[in-house]
Amino acid sequence: MKVILLADVKGQGKKNDVIEVSDGYGKNFLIPRKLAKVADAQSLNDVKVKEEARLYRIETEKKEAKALAEKLKTLQVKITASCGADGRLYGSVTAKDIAEKLEADYGIAIDKRKLVVSDPIKAYGKYEIDVKLYPEVTGKVYVLVCEK
Repeated sequence: MKVILLADVKGQGKKNDVIEVSDGYGKNFLIPRKLAKVADAQSLNDVKVKEEARLYRIETEKKEAKALAEKLKTLQVKITASCGADGRLYGSVTAKDIAEKLEADYGIAIDKRKLVVSDPIKAYGKYEIDVKLYPEVTGKVYVLVCEK
């Protein structure tokens, strides 16, 4: 009996997989517990359409991420901060500060967790920050820290 899994079933497969199971296992266990449904032509077509839609969505999101990465390369985020006598900043410039400045200046909303700040920025200067926009798509944003 061919069935389409409606949920992940340990030892059988993941959701939306089409698998072959024994008649008793399908009729007495999977179907009554709403873990699977019989794989007829209509339900197989539904699974195919959903998979195509998912792949299309992933592709469009990846294209948008690449376009945003290209746009970020041209931008420079200018952050002003005050420092002490030795030239070190009071506190540090964080990913949150960079994300807020991107939103305020350019209208680009990027989650602060996607900004990869390896070491805290504690001095004036120009920095290159990596941005993880999508799996396999990484952009760069340039940050200029200057005094008030």
